[in-house]
Amino acid sequence: MASTLLEETRQAHDDIERLERLIVKDFATQQAATHKDKLLQSHRVRQMLDSIQERSAKLIRIYDDEDGARKEEIAQLRLGGSDNVFSNFYERLKEVREYHRKFPDDDLTEAENDEALLQEQPAVPFSGEEAMGRFLDLHESYQTFINSKFGKQIDYFTYVSSVTDFGSIPRAQKLTKQYRDYLAGLVGYLESFYERTQPLAQLSKHYEKLHADFSERWQAGSVEGWEDRGKGSHAADGAASGALDLDAFDSADELEMLGAERLKEALQALGLKCGGTLRQRAERLMLTKGKRLDQLDKSLFAKGAAPAALQSEAERERQAAASRAVALLETKAAKLCEMLSSVIEDTKGRIEKKQAQTYEELLAEQQEAEEEAAVAEESDEEDEFVYNPLKLPLGWDGKPIPYWLYKLHGLNLEFKCEICGGASYWGRRAFERHFRECRHENGMRALGITNSKAFYEVTSIADAVALWKTMQEKGQVASAATGAAAEEEVEDEAGNVYSRKTYEDLKRQGLV
Repeated sequence: MASTLLEETRQAHDDIERLERLIVKDFATQQAATHKDKLLQSHRVRQMLDSIQERSAKLIRIYDDEDGARKEEIAQLRLGGSDNVFSNFYERLKEVREYHRKFPDDDLTEAENDEALLQEQPAVPFSGEEAMGRFLDLHESYQTFINSKFGKQIDYFTYVSSVTDFGSIPRAQKLTKQYRDYLAGLVGYLESFYERTQPLAQLSKHYEKLHADFSERWQAGSVEGWEDRGKGSHAADGAASGALDLDAFDSADELEMLGAERLKEALQALGLKCGGTLRQRAERLMLTKGKRLDQLDKSLFAKGAAPAALQSEAERERQAAASRAVALLETKAAKLCEMLSSVIEDTKGRIEKKQAQTYEELLAEQQEAEEEAAVAEESDEEDEFVYNPLKLPLGWDGKPIPYWLYKLHGLNLEFKCEICGGASYWGRRAFERHFRECRHENGMRALGITNSKAFYEVTSIADAVALWKTMQEKGQVASAATGAAAEEEVEDEAGNVYSRKTYEDLKRQGLV
């Protein structure tokens, strides 16, 4: 037998010492100048650390000696007195030499092994959009979000900017399988990206602290958006997510004027079923007027959205467990995005840069990347130092845009919005665009205000509340809410197109 437990023990100790020296040598002698070199070096060191852990686990198993093989081997060496110890030793030495004469290829020098390990380039899988770990590729999650019942139609840049904005999603939608699968896919991708780009970091350590903190906050009912620990009704969510003041409506006919989408939003805010025709939605919503949610029939609520008073104990426990699982996934996603905040900012910059490129520039950039890959000479221009003392935005070529263009677009002007929590927007274009973004709309809903064109350019909370009160006093709230319905186009039998209001007037007069 060419190998014994004692020899395996010695070899494992030698391997551990050698790998430790190689890790130090890799960091000390090999200067990783580019992003790719740094990434490959980290993965190479990670592999050596895994080898050390594997050999350490092997040593622990040998020292534990559960089968008694090591103890038996030591006893055989001592058998027969001191003379027999030397004879046993030389017999085993002869077996080892014979083994290496039969397999000379196994007798590689330690220097050759070390050099091979230091020159190894681990294969790390990245998509083209990720660019060797510089940017996130959230297109799959984005497509799932915009095509789901809980999502909405937004552009990719807005999605990346608000990927952890879970507060705008109604509670009833959060308890669906579709939302849980979406969160699991998002968390799984972020975990994979973090481990591929930071192989020396220990995600499990972060998760241990996260789980302990989450359990404590869940028991105390202080997890944001889940203060009732998943056991209460969803009326609180609805107050900030599109619920209607039904006191302003006297019949289902008046509610129909708001449109199917607005009624759907109001029903979701209360946890009610939101399907059916426009008339059915209006009648279902009118049933809630002047009543508490726990006074309604259980069949009116969506699955898992009924108030606690209408649920059995088993249903409440099941709903609480499902709510906890969803809240934990949201917490994980938020934590991962926090750890990858710099990558998210770079991704947003990359998206804006691509939006500013022409079709020819995109083709030229793609061709250049293919040529670099073909000759295996990746240029890391984005990692090079760029002199930019004025902190100007980068153009399509990766260089700061001209100062005159910076001034022309007003990017030196700062606009603050109190409704968005004091957020700053640089440039007139970004400021005007933010009135249609999720952050501003959520702020308006938190104030109990239906965002409309009337509140364009209003950034002060006091001004917004005062304008809302004025509109209510003048009876302009309903007209603002039905503005979209008034702009609806209708075609008559002859093919003429009118607005909804004009068509109804002409129809009453018998002209169409």
